[in-house]
Amino acid sequence: MSVLVSLRRVAEMVKKELRQIFRDPRLRGLIFVAPVMQVLVFGYAVSTDIRNTTLFVVDHDGGQSARELVDGFTASGYFQVVGRSPRPSDLVSALDHGDAVVGLEIPIGFQRDLRQGAATVQLLFDGTNSNVATVAQGYAERIALTFGVRTSAARSAVPVGLEERAWFNPSLESRNYNVPAVAGAIIMLVALLLTSLAIVREREMGTLEQLMVSPLRASELIAGKTIPFAIIGLIDLGVVFSLALFWFEIPFRGSFGLLLLASVLYLLPCLGVGLFISTISHTQQEAFMTSFLFFMPTILLSGFMFPVSSMPDIFAQLTLVNPMRHYLEIIRAIFLKGAGVEALRTQYLTLLGMGVTVLTLAALRFRKNVG
Repeated sequence: MSVLVSLRRVAEMVKKELRQIFRDPRLRGLIFVAPVMQVLVFGYAVSTDIRNTTLFVVDHDGGQSARELVDGFTASGYFQVVGRSPRPSDLVSALDHGDAVVGLEIPIGFQRDLRQGAATVQLLFDGTNSNVATVAQGYAERIALTFGVRTSAARSAVPVGLEERAWFNPSLESRNYNVPAVAGAIIMLVALLLTSLAIVREREMGTLEQLMVSPLRASELIAGKTIPFAIIGLIDLGVVFSLALFWFEIPFRGSFGLLLLASVLYLLPCLGVGLFISTISHTQQEAFMTSFLFFMPTILLSGFMFPVSSMPDIFAQLTLVNPMRHYLEIIRAIFLKGAGVEALRTQYLTLLGMGVTVLTLAALRFRKNVG
């Protein structure tokens, strides 16, 4: 009987919190508008793909092979010729002034050397934006390699073929990698801000003390305060994944059940951190700044923007205690690879362990502060 009474109290508390949230226009914007805006930004604006990268050509040879090589660059769609000149100084000037990102210099005798089996060209890159330069370098080397293989096969008695295939993301679009990961950032943001701000707001208004002298137990108060934000987080999750699937047409090859399970497990540490921030903050401004200071390193050390493998060892080790890293590994594997629980068992168990630990510690501290 006491269990039913407790559940009834929690349910009433959840209803109260949801009504209070949806009455606040600022919170409605944070809950429903912000996720859509983030998905659109990451879907359209944030991309590591390059298209029509500016290319300046210096052709000292002028032969048919040199023209075919340049045509190979432009036909790929990755490069756009913005200037040609016989003088290398013009290429340097174009790179200096930002008129071109890539410079291609074809030496005299290129066609002759190609026939003899050993031809060389020079590629220059504007390294101001290292990411663009690195991606452009990879594309340029691939185009030059393909051109060399095709040319050697045309004159060889034994044809040489080059076949390439990218698994899981055949089009190699960064959108397919970035958009599903937005869910991890949104769930973290919603859980941190809403949980910490809501409890601190109760303390500022003096209503938290009123709740504590009510028949509600501390555990019921914690549940009533966190469950609504878990529900909102799952709603936002549905919005993000709906946009990913039906608007951006991101391929989905896995199980929705496993995706939902991972999201629920991920919510546990997110809510726990938000609850903990509420216990160390005295004002909503302080809670907001603390949440922001926690959120940014969490994003940077999750593999959301930068691969963990490229980080220094000490930071790569820190990512192991970041729940967002494990969640992103799960959703990307489910979306693009169709991975099952066997391949992701470690990530699931890690999220469960983190969630139970963080939420328990935060709840104990919350009880001590309000008790």
